[in-house]
Amino acid sequence: MDVGKAFAGFNFPAFDVESMMASQRKNFEAFTQANQLAVEGVQALAKRQVEIVTAAIEEASAAIKELTVPGGAEEKLAKNAELAKASYEKALAAARELADLVTKTGDEAFGVLNKRFNESFEEFKTLTAKK
Repeated sequence: MDVGKAFAGFNFPAFDVESMMASQRKNFEAFTQANQLAVEGVQALAKRQVEIVTAAIEEASAAIKELTVPGGAEEKLAKNAELAKASYEKALAAARELADLVTKTGDEAFGVLNKRFNESFEEFKTLTAKK
C-alpha cells in the first residue's frame, strides 16, 4: 500500500518546526529559571534558619547568666517569666519570617511558570490559526 496515495486527499496544515522548537526552548528556560528561584529560596531559608538559631543560642546563654546572678526568688521568677515571654515572641516572629520566605519563593517560582504557560498557550493559538 502506498501511504502517499492513501493520504493524498487529506489536507494537513503545515507544521512549523522552528516555532515549535522555539516554544519548547522557552519552556525549558522558564523551568530552569523557576528551579533557580527555588534553589535560591531554599538557600536563603537555610541561611536565615542558621542565623535565627545562632541568635537564639546567644540569647539563651545570656539569659542563663542573668538567672545565675544572686538575687531574691521573686526577682528571679519575674526575670524568668520575662525571658520566657521574650523567647516566645522571638520564636513566633522567626516562624512568621521563615513562612514568608517559603511563600515568597513559591510565588516567584510559580509566577515564572504561570507566565510561561500563558505565553505558550498564546503561541499555540497563533500556530494553530496560521494557514
